[in-house]
Amino acid sequence: MAKVRMQDIADRLGVSAVTVHNALTGKRGVSDSVREKVLSAAKEMGYFQERRNAGSLRNIGVIISERYLANYTTFYWKMYQELMMAASGLNCMVSAEILKWGAERNLLLPRFVEENAVEGLIVMGEISREYIAFLRGKVRQPVIMMDFYYKEVADDAVITDGFYGTYLLTEYLYNKGFREIAFVGSIHATSSIMDRYCGYYRSVLEHGLTYYEEWQIEDRKEDGEIVLKLPEHMPEAFVCNCDLVASHLIDVLKENGYRVPEDVSVVGFDNYLYPGLPNRDITTYEVDMRGMADAALQKVVRRIETPDGQERLSLISGFIVEKGSVR
Repeated sequence: MAKVRMQDIADRLGVSAVTVHNALTGKRGVSDSVREKVLSAAKEMGYFQERRNAGSLRNIGVIISERYLANYTTFYWKMYQELMMAASGLNCMVSAEILKWGAERNLLLPRFVEENAVEGLIVMGEISREYIAFLRGKVRQPVIMMDFYYKEVADDAVITDGFYGTYLLTEYLYNKGFREIAFVGSIHATSSIMDRYCGYYRSVLEHGLTYYEEWQIEDRKEDGEIVLKLPEHMPEAFVCNCDLVASHLIDVLKENGYRVPEDVSVVGFDNYLYPGLPNRDITTYEVDMRGMADAALQKVVRRIETPDGQERLSLISGFIVEKGSVR
């Protein structure tokens, strides 16, 4: 079978080869309607498949909300590094774009989507349902969610096992003899925090443990800034939704005269503190970042190759890491 050339696509659509080139490479000067016709014809004629068979790299765009990057070198930058490492083994290249508050609110497309520079998208860290629906309805590329999900599109998501991981952490504390255990995390902020709270609460219910409403402790403002206040009735131990929050909690406890772990025990989640923070020796549940990166890239590549193929929510398990924050 003869190789498909840009001129072949141009002849089929009755446009110039320059127009086809500009449409396929994301250059300006081509209307949206013409670009869509060119891309549709190129796909139908097997142009992209030939390019892939020739060994060309797939370009995958990664969207990260600025709410996760404003104040520190975050968990998501580390996960992005894992994506870059995993990409080479899958013949992919990843590039990141920061989703600004205004762009999310006003439903603006990322630049690498507007310029047709990527074949698939990975959204890292929870953003609004409205923006996800906008992306999926507006772009032709597959959209994969990483570290969060919405039930209506969960098949296109890769998450850590937050529910069972936090259940295991709470069980760990119970087996150490603790019976008064609080949870630290704003459960309506993200789906991952909600899952972790539900895992914690399952353990509380199973053992019939004492529980006060104030033991579900909010930990952040809308912009992601961490703000913590201790409950009036102090528990014996705290389960935190991430190590960063656990680290802040240990500071607040010390400021209020409590020793960790002698007076109060603390566990975290993810086994990651950004560079520059002091080592808090936090017992935690380690997230398999490389496993998540591999799963997300494999999922987006499968969606590119088989858009209508069957997928499932990808759940990546981790494991408890014992350190020194539990008595």
